[in-house]
Amino acid sequence: MANRSLPEKAARFFKYIYIKLFRINDNPQRIALGFGIGVFTGVLPGAGPIAALGLAFLLRVNRASALLGSILTNTWLSIPVFIFSLKAGAIITGVNRQALQGEWSLLIKDFHWRNLLDAGVYKVLNPILAGYAVVSLIIGVAAYTVIFVILKYLRRGRALQQEKGD
Repeated sequence: MANRSLPEKAARFFKYIYIKLFRINDNPQRIALGFGIGVFTGVLPGAGPIAALGLAFLLRVNRASALLGSILTNTWLSIPVFIFSLKAGAIITGVNRQALQGEWSLLIKDFHWRNLLDAGVYKVLNPILAGYAVVSLIIGVAAYTVIFVILKYLRRGRALQQEKGD
């Protein structure tokens, strides 16, 4: 039984997520908002699970769903989000995308921590961070919306089943 196929592993993973997220005993708004915050911090570089829990605590939303959202998105979205963030950051700041991409490549190729103190680095980092902020926010809002709609649908279905049973 240890040699499961990829579809079986995926099915078990999504069942686990369903159990962990959709059976949380809280209102749909708090669960979905927690998950959206978790996704936002999971996508945003340098943030992650600790930031998700901190924000969830401060905003009084569901911490378990925030942690789950952050963990689910923390690493596997890194490359596509970086590409979108680079493009979005170039648009937001009015920088040429190809030039920004070239500057980023040079920065990474010859990376030294002391270079982060150079003012020239910020012409590369600022657009990328601006792009990350926008892309993270869009993905977080989308995650909130999807989870909220699913939770409302599932809970309405459960309520109807209970009414029929009574």
